[in-house]
Amino acid sequence: MKWRSLEESAPDTDVRPLREILAERKQLISKYVPPETQAVHARVVAELREQGIAKRALAVGAKAPAFALKSHNGAVVSSAELLAKGRLILCFFRGRWCPFCVGQLEAMNLILPRIQEAEASLVGISPQTVQQSFFMADQHKLCLPLLSDTGNQVARQFGLAYRVPDDQREIYRRSFVNLPFVNGDESWELPVPATYIVGTDGTILYASANPDYTERPEPTEVLDNLSSQESGASSQGNR
Repeated sequence: MKWRSLEESAPDTDVRPLREILAERKQLISKYVPPETQAVHARVVAELREQGIAKRALAVGAKAPAFALKSHNGAVVSSAELLAKGRLILCFFRGRWCPFCVGQLEAMNLILPRIQEAEASLVGISPQTVQQSFFMADQHKLCLPLLSDTGNQVARQFGLAYRVPDDQREIYRRSFVNLPFVNGDESWELPVPATYIVGTDGTILYASANPDYTERPEPTEVLDNLSSQESGASSQGNR
């Protein structure tokens, strides 16, 4: 269940732009993953685009659903408590088994002090169990809370949840991505990766939801939006 690149650097030392990190991981996948496997993943992404899942996801101006979820250390974290302190950044990700999710959270972890300077909070949300989130936080030295969204209940309210197709399930099984074990249920559901900034009144100020799990917003883009906003002001819509 561990992503390891050919030359893995310490998680807190890779300060390259996120796009470069993800491009490197895509190159490794194109080199080592069979073309027929890559084709299945590409087809699923295309189908999600055709289904308009990114358009169904909550956008700027919508009210973010409230939630209370367990963090990787077992504490319950509520959106109400976080929003009482300032704006909130949400990163919906697939799980610790996804190299692109790992890359994004490590990159977001690096800018956490600047997020806190802006009096905002950052959390990661995935369907994986509390134990899997604990392993991820420990392994990658993440300082942000990783919240377990059991059954993708919160992701579904944001319009992000989808069911993994049968042929992609078989690929995951062969590559030891056992989602029923990792997520603690038999749903075989995942969230489309998405990043949100939520204002103190619960209004979504920034939204980026992309069915292509190999692409994520640059942390500097999130910071720029955070710094240019006042709580309750809208800025940018879904990509």
